[in-house]
Amino acid sequence: MSKQGSSFKEALSNAFAVSAILIAFIICYLLFVNVMGNPVNFEGGNPKGHALEGNYLGIIYKGGFIVPILMTCVLVLVIFVFERLITLSRAKGKGRINTFVRKLQGLLEADKIEEAIAECDKQKGSLANVMKAGLSRYRDLQNDKELERDQKIASIQQSFEEATALELPMLSKSMVIFTTLASISVLIGLIGTVLGMIRAFAALAQSGAPDALALSQGISEALVNTAFGITGSTLAVIAFNYFSSTIDAYTFKIDEAGFSLTQNFAASLRSKQ
Repeated sequence: MSKQGSSFKEALSNAFAVSAILIAFIICYLLFVNVMGNPVNFEGGNPKGHALEGNYLGIIYKGGFIVPILMTCVLVLVIFVFERLITLSRAKGKGRINTFVRKLQGLLEADKIEEAIAECDKQKGSLANVMKAGLSRYRDLQNDKELERDQKIASIQQSFEEATALELPMLSKSMVIFTTLASISVLIGLIGTVLGMIRAFAALAQSGAPDALALSQGISEALVNTAFGITGSTLAVIAFNYFSSTIDAYTFKIDEAGFSLTQNFAASLRSKQ
């Protein structure tokens, strides 16, 4: 993959992230206003009054204007979970990785470099791209009489490392989204909680009998925002840990396969001397 192609893909990735956040916010705001704020969810058909008993849409609506922001965080999280699942599925390519590596080793031992490169094209995963880079370099060095065996091996290892460095950003991109959502979901929820408690204490501070409606709305706002904030943060942490472990395991397989094939290259070069 060229640097120009990598930059183009990065630009597309950034555009996708911005578009996903904006679209998610619009969807959540419309749901908040038109579905949760629907008059049928409230006593007397008045959204400013109490939510009907057991009507959770109305209860969530009483969380105030912070709620659609927290809903956006959760929806963005869901979008990027699917994006990561699709990306990692493509990165794994077709078939089982262990079977693919063993097949490459067999072809290399039989000195069938072109067939091995063709197998990489069929597999279409990140590992296949890395292996193809090493195989192509090995093919180019087969008839090179100027470089020593150790220099050839070092050149092949460098090809593996450069190809791996190009593939890893694709695997780990968007991970910052999960860490960011894990942090800001709680903070945004805390802002909503504080605003709700301010409203509740303001109702208590009134002279005479406290405004029961304002008091209950303030407490409801505080609790709804707390619940949404904690939910978003928890889901983001779970997603981050899952994808981090998946990426680490796949990266290890790439390194392991690269090392294994490098040893095969070394043995093949040794036998030809």
